[in-house]
Amino acid sequence: MTNTEFIRQHLSEDVRQLALRPVPDGVDIKWCLQQIEGWQLARQKLPHWASAEDLWFPPRLSMEQCSSEETATYKRQIVERLLPLPRERHSMIDLTGGYGVDFSYLSTAFQKATYVERQQCLCDIARHNFPILQLNNATIVYAETQMLSSFLETQYDLIYIDPSRRDDTGRKTVAIESCTPDISQLQHKLLSQARHVLVKLSPMLDITQALRSLDHVSEIHVVSVHGECKELLLVLSAETREQTFYCVNLCTSDPVFSCTRQNLPVPVSYTDIPLQYLYEPNASILKANIQDSLSTQFSIQKLHPMSHLFTSNILYKDFPGRIFKIEEWSRFSKYKSGELLKGIYQANISIRNFPGTVAMLRKRLNLKEGGDTYLFATTLADGTHTLLRCIKA
Repeated sequence: MTNTEFIRQHLSEDVRQLALRPVPDGVDIKWCLQQIEGWQLARQKLPHWASAEDLWFPPRLSMEQCSSEETATYKRQIVERLLPLPRERHSMIDLTGGYGVDFSYLSTAFQKATYVERQQCLCDIARHNFPILQLNNATIVYAETQMLSSFLETQYDLIYIDPSRRDDTGRKTVAIESCTPDISQLQHKLLSQARHVLVKLSPMLDITQALRSLDHVSEIHVVSVHGECKELLLVLSAETREQTFYCVNLCTSDPVFSCTRQNLPVPVSYTDIPLQYLYEPNASILKANIQDSLSTQFSIQKLHPMSHLFTSNILYKDFPGRIFKIEEWSRFSKYKSGELLKGIYQANISIRNFPGTVAMLRKRLNLKEGGDTYLFATTLADGTHTLLRCIKA
C-alpha cells in the first residue's frame, strides 16, 4: 500500500486510534498521520486548501499557528489599501514563512514574492504546495533567523513578519522582546528597506506596551473571527501617518470600526437608567480599549465606566457588536430577581462589572443554560448592582 492510498482510506478517522494499529507494508505511518491530522484541521481553518488535490500539511504545531483563510484574506485587503495601484506592488518578502498561508494570500498581489523560513521541512512543503496553489511568482529560501538581515539589502514594497511566540524551551511568549526575531531591535532596519512593514502579534499582547516598543506604527488592527479575538496586526510606515485603530469581527455582519488615536479619549455620558436597547461592543473593540468612542459615534450612553455596556432608546443596527432589547430590569436582590425572572427557567448569562462568576449566579438564580432570554448582571453609574433581562434585537 502507498502512503497516498493509506491517507485517502483513513482520511476521516481518529489519528490516535490509527497510530495504535498495525502498519501496512510500504506506509510511512508518521508522515501519513501528519497528513490526515493536518487535513482534518484544515477542513475548518483552510477549507479551500483542504479541497486541493495532493497538498501537503505540516506538523500539528505549524497548523495551529498558521492563519485562517479569513484572517489571511483580511491582511491582503490591508495591503491593497496601503498600496492601491498595481505598480506600487512590485515586490514583497515574508521573513517568517511558516506554513505559507499568509504568504499565499499576500503574494498574489505582487509581481515578485520571497518566502523565507528557518525550518527545512516547511520549505520542502512550500516547494511542493506553491505550484499546486499556482503561486508562480514565489521564491522559496531556507535561512536561519540570524541570517534575516542579509535579506534586508533589497528594497521591498512590503515586508511581512510573524515572529515566533515560543522561547527556546517551547513555552509560549507574548512580549515583543521575547519573540524571535525581536521586532523592537529590527524595526528601523525593516523600515529602511520597505514602504510598509506588516507585523502579526499575539492577541494577548498589551497594545499600549506594543506601541511603546515599536516606532512608526501607523495602524493597529485587532482582528476577531466569530467574536473571538485572533490576531493583532501592526502596520509600520516610514511615512508620517495619523495612528488609526481598526477593529474587525470577521464572519459576522459587524462593520469595521475605526478611530484615530489622536481623538482618544472621548467624553462619555452615563446613565443610571437602562433605556430600550442594550449594546455590547465586540471583542476587538474591547481589546483595543476604544469602546468609549462608540458613545459619540452612535449617541449612546454608558451604564458605568467599567461595565462597557451602552444603552439608548434608538436602535442602531450597524453597531459593531451584539444588540439587545431590554424587556425588564431591576436592582439585584432575592425578591427583585425573583420577580424579574418569574416563569423563566433558562437563560444566557453575562457578567459585566459585577461581583461573582456566571456559574455562581446561575446557581443562585437556579437557571439552566440556553434559550432566548439573555441576562446581564452589571453595575449602573450610581453603583447599583442590576439585572437586565433582554432578548436579541
